[in-house]
Amino acid sequence: MAHGLGVKNEAIWESRKLLRAARSAALATSDQGQPFASLVTPATAPDLGVLLLLSDLSPHTRHLKADPRCSVLVTGVPAERNPQTAPRVTLTGAAEVVDDAALKARYLALHPYAALYADFGDFHMWRIRVSGAAYVGGFARAARLTAAELAPDPRAVAAIHAAEADIIAHCNRDHPDALARIAGGQGGWQMVAVDVDGCDLGQNEQVLRISWSAPVSGPGDVRRELVALSEAASSG
Repeated sequence: MAHGLGVKNEAIWESRKLLRAARSAALATSDQGQPFASLVTPATAPDLGVLLLLSDLSPHTRHLKADPRCSVLVTGVPAERNPQTAPRVTLTGAAEVVDDAALKARYLALHPYAALYADFGDFHMWRIRVSGAAYVGGFARAARLTAAELAPDPRAVAAIHAAEADIIAHCNRDHPDALARIAGGQGGWQMVAVDVDGCDLGQNEQVLRISWSAPVSGPGDVRRELVALSEAASSG
């Protein structure tokens, strides 16, 4: 794998964008030493922790209860017909059940259809604490990342998280037309989540991920990114 600084920085940013945008992924667990892969629907916490809403009845949930070590593969869109040209990131880590209303609300904002079963007694929120990652973006564009390298700045995470409710309320109340332009469609789009790497716009059960040009550090940066996105959409 390549180890140049440019490749490493690209790998960090591209991995974070892939993870934030992922609405499906492959989860690998261990069934008494036998690898087991299954389809899951992830979301990310503000700090990039991977969130999963899992049923106790699922085999992979039983596996995680016995051995929390796991891996998640997220794949982007191939650049060519060859599937190997798709950017992808593989995470390794350990999963744990979390009882956190804010994380559950964030998950449901990104997967609104899950509200149909999210409160069933056998469903629980799980969080994967990432220990490392491997990114592949194409030929000679690969890197291994530590958890510390991949994680966003905790001060920026805290600043955006503290302002998230106000940002969402302001944008939805005062700038619905701009959100529609950014989403590339007609009205009805609303911001449902925002973090250091981008925001999520929702319309009914459709949720669209919008990435910033670079990670932001505070609410002022969010405003500048949204203004730039709206202006680009208007001129495009």
